[in-house]
Amino acid sequence: MDNDKKIEYMRYDVRARSQLTSCTQSKKILETGSLSIPLIYRAPYIWYERCICRCIRPGHDVLELAAGTGLHTYIIAQRGARVTASDISSNSLKVISQQIENIYTTAADMESLPFENNSFDIVTVAGSLSYGDPDLVDAEIKRVLRPDGAFLCVDSLNHNPVYKFNRWLQYLRGSRTKSTLLRMPTIRRIESIIKGFKSADIKYFGAVSYLTPFLANIIGQSNSAKISDAVDHVLHVRRSAFKFVLVARGLL
Repeated sequence: MDNDKKIEYMRYDVRARSQLTSCTQSKKILETGSLSIPLIYRAPYIWYERCICRCIRPGHDVLELAAGTGLHTYIIAQRGARVTASDISSNSLKVISQQIENIYTTAADMESLPFENNSFDIVTVAGSLSYGDPDLVDAEIKRVLRPDGAFLCVDSLNHNPVYKFNRWLQYLRGSRTKSTLLRMPTIRRIESIIKGFKSADIKYFGAVSYLTPFLANIIGQSNSAKISDAVDHVLHVRRSAFKFVLVARGLL
């Protein structure tokens, strides 16, 4: 395990350890998924959940990568599939096991998954593509997917200079590691992923999300979010986006 990975592991494992004795199931479920995201940043997560509802069916074998403490796991589990939540942090998985019934949990590094080839109908990951070597992670996703499977993800994009600057500030403050900055997804990374699939749908969000906290103080979060969404629609935002949602189907 390299030094940055150790730092991230400790960060999330310690955080999860504190949750093990402090959170209850009812409280956790209320804070799950898009509902846990501030309204001004919620649009990509709402779309991600819609994609989950469209793609995941009862009986599907689903792998969630970097599940953390289950922020999005509950939404997936509600679809009636056989869900395996994986994460490098064992304490994070214990939190999931406390909160969500009838799922499997497996401690796993995204760069080297402990699963057989063609094991899953769906692989999902939310906000964590930068936590592993892109070539290794992308290859592992395709390896464990079945030929007619699908890959779903929501993540940040690394082109807009405002967002890049903010992430570097977080790094300087010690809340991010350098490798996660360098591995933040780009259009090129997205294009590399979808080359291995028969079809792909990509939706981009948040060209002006950096303005929404200021607008929210003036016109409220709901109106601020509507303006941000309208800008994305009018501009057909892509490289300037804050977030993206990718659904790729059918391995080549």
